[in-house]
Amino acid sequence: MPASPDPFDLVIFARVVNAGSFGGAAEQLGLPRSTVSRRITVLEGLLGEKVLQRTTRRVVLTEMGQRILVPAEQIAQEIDGVVAIAEHRQAIPSGQLRVSVPADLAGISLAPMLAAFSVAYPEVQLELDLSPRYVDVIAESYDLAIRVDGAVQDQRLTTRHLIDLGIGLYAAPSYLQRRGRPDDPRALTKHDILVLLGGGTPIPWKLEKGGEIIPTDVKPRRVAANSYELLFRLAMLGAGIAAMPDLFAAPHAAAGELVRVLPDWTMRPATVRAVFPSRQLMPRKTRAFLDAMLSFLKPSTPRDPAFAEAARALGFGDGSLPL
Repeated sequence: MPASPDPFDLVIFARVVNAGSFGGAAEQLGLPRSTVSRRITVLEGLLGEKVLQRTTRRVVLTEMGQRILVPAEQIAQEIDGVVAIAEHRQAIPSGQLRVSVPADLAGISLAPMLAAFSVAYPEVQLELDLSPRYVDVIAESYDLAIRVDGAVQDQRLTTRHLIDLGIGLYAAPSYLQRRGRPDDPRALTKHDILVLLGGGTPIPWKLEKGGEIIPTDVKPRRVAANSYELLFRLAMLGAGIAAMPDLFAAPHAAAGELVRVLPDWTMRPATVRAVFPSRQLMPRKTRAFLDAMLSFLKPSTPRDPAFAEAARALGFGDGSLPL
């Protein structure tokens, strides 16, 4: 039984026949003419017969050449199809994009960005996982995961820093009218505190100003939940004071729906990262999503024209996205 020929040698053979010469095939393939001739010789050696008769002016198919031409052309067409798919996916983001995003971040802040992305790149089927668990990006075939705080332990993953979210204390005007406005972190213990849970444990508040750090006792809390979004809604309704990212609260503070409490005091920011399998050979769809996220979180970042146009089409003025 003869050894199996190299599929690329069959592609070269089909190109020679199609071009009518070794030189024409070499030009189509971007190879030296000597390489084309040598690969045909290798193919013939494996098959044990000539596939082409060379003359000074043209090449002529032998009987063996006639027999293998159709399957060789089919292989060439399949390879051309693979190349066309790859070229299209690199030029135009397309295909299924699986992304894990914290539910609070997606629900409160990212909805406008996600809407603009879906309009800008209609050939991408965006699948979002909003569960609180840390998905295994590689084992579960995710293209990308957005992580808030926490170190990335998996050495197989590449990390990209997106933004550090400032965190402040916020309350509704109705609450402050009813309970008064604290003028010192120590006065917070006399207020209705809305506390975030992490792993079932209340996350402490540590307020800092000018190097002074004051821990706040959050045990006499009014409500504790493992959802920033719920605490945000409760604060908006006047149920108490909540610590929340400025990204969530700033637009509502500007509209007078929330008030920054103890504005001179800050809390440790929350780091938002993107993690993905590899920066090398990153699919265009993943790169487009990363760029859209970055331009949304950092408006000074250059924005893809398709994404900016989609934002305008959705009524976001000059392409800026509402938070």
